[in-house]
Amino acid sequence: MEITFRKVWKGFWEPILRLPIFQWIIALLMAASIWFVYFTSRLRIKNIEVFRKYRRKPAIFVFWHGRSMMLSPIVCMRGMRSYAVASRHKDGRMMAKLQNLFGLRSIYGSTSDGGISVLRQGVRVLRQGGYSVCISPDGPGGPSLRVQDGALYFAKMSGAPIIPVCFSASRARLQKRWDRYLVALPFSKITCNVGNPVFIDRKATDEDFEAARKNLEDYMVRQMREMDKEFGLAPAEQDLTARRFKDAMRAEKAARKAAKKKSKRGAK
Repeated sequence: MEITFRKVWKGFWEPILRLPIFQWIIALLMAASIWFVYFTSRLRIKNIEVFRKYRRKPAIFVFWHGRSMMLSPIVCMRGMRSYAVASRHKDGRMMAKLQNLFGLRSIYGSTSDGGISVLRQGVRVLRQGGYSVCISPDGPGGPSLRVQDGALYFAKMSGAPIIPVCFSASRARLQKRWDRYLVALPFSKITCNVGNPVFIDRKATDEDFEAARKNLEDYMVRQMREMDKEFGLAPAEQDLTARRFKDAMRAEKAARKAAKKKSKRGAK
């Protein structure tokens, strides 16, 4: 009965959530809650000089998929001009609408869906000048905390630097998702850390490219974990994917049901 109800409920809501008007409504509500957190919290930005230098220049700002929430109002309040890479999935399109409310334009696609198109659009934006590109290198479905190649190809083909950015908060919740999405709560201390620019040589060999990717990944993981440690947050896991995480949750739920049935039979 529960499975039937869930299927009916899902079948009712999924078509509605695909409608642009409902996506805009949800995006507006999300934006309002994010602004409330922003204006009730104390913000500290480390290495802000780098952000000021590149906020209106060709640059690739990278951040983990689970650490996007408070970056949007930060870049909005500081006049950043940027495009953000968003998935074509309905969730990605809703997030793109949310990004639009913070002044970010959208490039649709991902490494697994429309990757070549994203690369062409991103490089075109960077070569034209005046705008940066924002991308989460472990999105949209993981593996978590693993840098995929997209951002590095942007840098190699355009000559623009990669700038790793992360935020953490004193009052926060890590959602039970593959990316351990961090939800900052009102009246927090929020720290945003801006890393130094990383350039990729256009003549870089495959070995050089992989070394740069690994160095960037190691830095971003260290950057996030040092910030989280300051606020006493549990370290997020690497290598989780959306699919494997969902499978694990289903298996865990099935195991609980089986244990419950077994205990009932034992009680009889």
